[in-house]
Amino acid sequence: MGVDRRQGLVETLIRLRVSEHPDSTWLKFKDQRITWGQTLSNCQRFANGLVELGVTPSDALGVICSNRPEFLWAHFGAGFIGATSIPINTSQRGNALEHIFNDAKVRWVVGEWNILEQLGSEIASCPHLDGIVAIDTPKYPTLKETRIVTFESLMCAQDSEPQVEVLSSPPAAGMLYTSGTTGPPKGVVSTKADPGGLLEILNALEVAAGETMYCALPLFHGNALLISTLGSMVLDAQLGLSERFSASHFFDELKLYEAVEFNALGAIVSILMSRPPSSKDRDHQVRTVLSAGCPDHLWRDFEKRFGVKLVEFYGMVDAPGLLLNRDSVVGSMGKPVGGSEFALQSPNGNILGPGKIGELVFRTPLGKSTSYHNNQKATEEAWRDGWFHTGDLAETNSDGYYFFRGRMKESIRRRGENISPWEIESVVSTHPNVIECAAHAVPSPLGEDEVKLCVVLREPRSTSQQEIYDHCVGKMANYCLPRFIEVVEELPKTSTLKISYKDLRSRPLTDDTWDHDKEGTG
Repeated sequence: MGVDRRQGLVETLIRLRVSEHPDSTWLKFKDQRITWGQTLSNCQRFANGLVELGVTPSDALGVICSNRPEFLWAHFGAGFIGATSIPINTSQRGNALEHIFNDAKVRWVVGEWNILEQLGSEIASCPHLDGIVAIDTPKYPTLKETRIVTFESLMCAQDSEPQVEVLSSPPAAGMLYTSGTTGPPKGVVSTKADPGGLLEILNALEVAAGETMYCALPLFHGNALLISTLGSMVLDAQLGLSERFSASHFFDELKLYEAVEFNALGAIVSILMSRPPSSKDRDHQVRTVLSAGCPDHLWRDFEKRFGVKLVEFYGMVDAPGLLLNRDSVVGSMGKPVGGSEFALQSPNGNILGPGKIGELVFRTPLGKSTSYHNNQKATEEAWRDGWFHTGDLAETNSDGYYFFRGRMKESIRRRGENISPWEIESVVSTHPNVIECAAHAVPSPLGEDEVKLCVVLREPRSTSQQEIYDHCVGKMANYCLPRFIEVVEELPKTSTLKISYKDLRSRPLTDDTWDHDKEGTG
């Protein structure tokens, strides 16, 4: 007699595809072709390996790994036994990473050795951690006083359905941490699931069963994990997985994997368009590109140059509201799908009509369907008055299409990442010669933002901007590292003596502003 084990959506889909065609390919990675049957086997073996380590459904597993099959076996395997997978940005470091480990009470961390060996202080600061599961472990590992288990050893566990009681279905994305706009990262807990909106987005891609979706975005993000990975399972499609986005190899991989679709952020569109025209531009089978934040001025040229249809959408990890632009209305995020109701609110909560800019808010038939882990205050603030408040500014036209108009608070959007100034300032402020500091966004020529840091020094001439930059390296995610650093006498303040980020953003770059891309050596 088997145990009571509630299967999540991912496991249900994998077992369904195995029952239909176990020898058909699901995952393409470099020269590997991994079938549905092998996928189930890998997930089961890793899951049973976790059980042998003593991992239970109440535990959290941190996954800090680049794009590779092992990420998927770890993430899915945790779900097979009801444990919570915590996908973590591979660049995350310092205070923010320590917060994630401790807030989620991570018990084991899975990742590549070249990443894990850099996390000595963060691992040491996590009292709940039993050890690490290392991929590509060297013969003589260097982490001291840390239990190290190899990934390969876990994969030697039994290839069978785990005999673990799982009483609630694990969410497909596990628990993703989002930087949001202020404070430390917040873990998003999904309490209710309705795949209606996701299905509408997937249908708009027009990918047939057996065709290939290409993923070059990182698996630790909801876009790659839910739309590309889960989406390929829902559509019974194949998934062509890239290690990372590389403009020079992008079209070679599209051709290698015979992909018919890929997802892009606005910066990817800009980067691809900035490259010289090539015979490879149309030497592929891609028909559809799912985009988030395509620059208006590049939209039509991108479609024409690469011979694709661009489908724009808006979504966030924090809550399930989705916008979809099926009709190629240039610059628009689209209209609500999946039963979502969107609106724009003024600062006093009034609903705004077309042509007015306000905060983008939404609600769904599910009601309050997410929360922030261990953060009731942030949850209540986000879900106030029955609406989820995105913190983004938008505008609608008379036809009901939504257009992005910026971010309300100080969040910085760089290379597809949301960065809280706190992540940077909490590190810079530990420098002995820094009295005060503020990080803020400046426009990037590629779209999105670059990071500028303003610092007030105790002894202005005793510390260079390069030294400030070097102090940041290794203590925060690479995408947080400031490109621009300016030493100032004081920071502008509001009447309540808070730093005025608005005033900082309005200041132009000067000859005294250090630019890492031109002068840096770090």
